[in-house]
Amino acid sequence: MSARGPEVVAVDHTGAGTVRRFAEYVGGWPWQWRAEQLDAWVAQGNWAHSTVRGYQGSVAQFLDYLCDPHYGWAEACMERVGEVPSQICHEWNTATHAVENESRPGRRPLTRVEVQALFDVADEAVVGISRSGRKGWLAAFRDATLFKVIYGWGLRRREAAMLDVADFMVNPAAPELGGLGVCQVRYGKAMRGSPPRRRSVASVMPWAVEALAQYVDEVRPRYGAPALGPALWLSERGERISARRIDERFATWRKTAGLAAELSVHCLRHSYVSHLIEDGVDPLFVQHQVGHSWASTTAVYTSVGSDHKNRMLRAALTKAFGADEARGEEGPR
Repeated sequence: MSARGPEVVAVDHTGAGTVRRFAEYVGGWPWQWRAEQLDAWVAQGNWAHSTVRGYQGSVAQFLDYLCDPHYGWAEACMERVGEVPSQICHEWNTATHAVENESRPGRRPLTRVEVQALFDVADEAVVGISRSGRKGWLAAFRDATLFKVIYGWGLRRREAAMLDVADFMVNPAAPELGGLGVCQVRYGKAMRGSPPRRRSVASVMPWAVEALAQYVDEVRPRYGAPALGPALWLSERGERISARRIDERFATWRKTAGLAAELSVHCLRHSYVSHLIEDGVDPLFVQHQVGHSWASTTAVYTSVGSDHKNRMLRAALTKAFGADEARGEEGPR
């Protein structure tokens, strides 16, 4: 502790930032914190349910550490100020996992059928514009590829918009993917007060690699002189494509595909996470791919489809009955 104010010690860097923000809101030492202050802090935040749960979890974890007699902090507080900290996060005043998928409806994962429907509409638009001889063929091809890249690498909209051609490179672990084996994301979502976070995303969907290779090799050079610049996605004026343009195209093709109006581009990132988990990919690998600090954040992105659940049920039953038959026994009734 110091004379300048509460010295916050947390077990992890992300939780520490949350605890510091709560301490600033309260304006007092941890032994002065009360449950009603936590309620007021949450009420003024207007955060998503999953965010509230994460913030409350960080405060609870910090107070568990502070109150644990093994570390001696409670005893030190009593000796110095005559008060001890106490846990203010309880079952009755904290958010819980209320639903299977806590993300906003506009950011739910698309089913595989919905993703395919969106991509089919995009591809048909490219073919239709090309055959008609109308302007816009290059832009349509660009956007169709862009959405496949967002899904194929699990990117955020801005991460995708800010990509340069040079951000893709060879992955020694997957030489068969050529120069598109790994994507270096330079504009990942930043922590508060920090620069954009960088991460490397391994290419795991060969069909997406093929789509991007076709765009880079055959389509992007048609932009002429601007194609000599770094930006991967070029506008009709030869500049880097804007996030607004991405949203507008997605809205058009979403409507044509008959998808729900509340769905956003970010749903493709959620779909990437959910579909990889469904396919049996290690959740920790998926967490690193999308740049989440916490597995709980990746879990919020995940919504396992009913088809996958049925397959898992069938596999479990087949395994169970197969084992019973091999032993010549009946399982528990």
